[in-house]
Amino acid sequence: MTGPAAVVWDDRLAEYDFGGGHPLSPVRVQLAMSLVRQLGLLDGPSVTQITPVEVPDELLLSVHDAAYVDIVRAASEDPSRTNLARGLGSDDVPTFAGMHEASVRICGATLAAAQAVHSGSVLHAVSLAGGLHHAMPDRASGFCVYNDVAVAIRWLLDQGVERVAYVDVDVHHGDGVQQVFYYDPRVLTISLHESGRALFPGTGFPGDVGEGRGVGYAVNLALPPGTGDAGWLRAFDAIVPPLLREFAPQVIVSQQGCDSHSGDPLAHLELSVDGQRASYAAIHRLAHELTDGRWIATGGGGYLWVEVVPRAWSHLVGEVVGAPVPPQTPTPQAWRDEATARCAVPAPTSMTDGQEPVALSFDAGYDPRDRVDAAILATRKAVFPYHGLLMGFGAW
Repeated sequence: MTGPAAVVWDDRLAEYDFGGGHPLSPVRVQLAMSLVRQLGLLDGPSVTQITPVEVPDELLLSVHDAAYVDIVRAASEDPSRTNLARGLGSDDVPTFAGMHEASVRICGATLAAAQAVHSGSVLHAVSLAGGLHHAMPDRASGFCVYNDVAVAIRWLLDQGVERVAYVDVDVHHGDGVQQVFYYDPRVLTISLHESGRALFPGTGFPGDVGEGRGVGYAVNLALPPGTGDAGWLRAFDAIVPPLLREFAPQVIVSQQGCDSHSGDPLAHLELSVDGQRASYAAIHRLAHELTDGRWIATGGGGYLWVEVVPRAWSHLVGEVVGAPVPPQTPTPQAWRDEATARCAVPAPTSMTDGQEPVALSFDAGYDPRDRVDAAILATRKAVFPYHGLLMGFGAW
């Protein structure tokens, strides 16, 4: 399963920078791209590196309120002009000079990925700097100013794409993207995340299924803290493939936040890099099965700048470009030296955490007393009937 692929990068994407000490440091994406290069993932004959495109104002305003964009522009010119009601100037989203331009450039990166896939010049494209899924139409939230994913999906719809599947595997609920398309049956949003009872943003419960014509097209799988590789992959397999097969998307857009890792400081799931790698391969397979390969992937969360993000997203890029990185591959010494020099943290020596995730099929049997199985059942009960799917073992 391979084909021509695009990787979107421009050094100016690192200007989306909230300053020293902020968890969303651009160094994590810079180190990821450095590892991608040193592993040779950009060297294949069918791989193209592309840069962000311009985002027309009317496209940005089709996702974000004009008044909010004006407030961002003002804070971008004068960072002292905070607006907490709009999420600007908080610890999560400090204002900084050039914030509007940096945020639009992130949108332009993910838009470039969408345009490359839609044009047919590539099958897959990845924008590691993207995935700012918490930004709401009228406010910033959760480190996110503008919602690049929603902008790209809106552009696809404007081009006449009739069905877009959005799969979000970040540990946090993909609330912003869901909100933008909550009434739109053309976009199936599926978010697998740690339960909002334990984690920001406190939303994304099974009963949140969309409204109006969009009822049944918002899907939320709220997993209990402590869920590891086997449980997470079991949950993914129980929810994502059957819904995508029924929905029959024309393109898959995925948000690949890697903050589900066991060591991540901002959350409480227990995945390994190996479990995350398995999820990338699963989405890749679904793209070839359902959309003739059309797949747009973005980055997202992930706050172990050295230990996890570069390895996880290098595995993602490997999947996108059709050159999966063998788990036992050593990390290049030059990259380890660079990472340690920049972050004063020992860098991992291998592309694996030493795990071999195996997930038992939910449909082969489940235990409603098990917390992961209970979460799966709750989501199936809430959403599957809208799509004519069985909840399990013949039960509606």
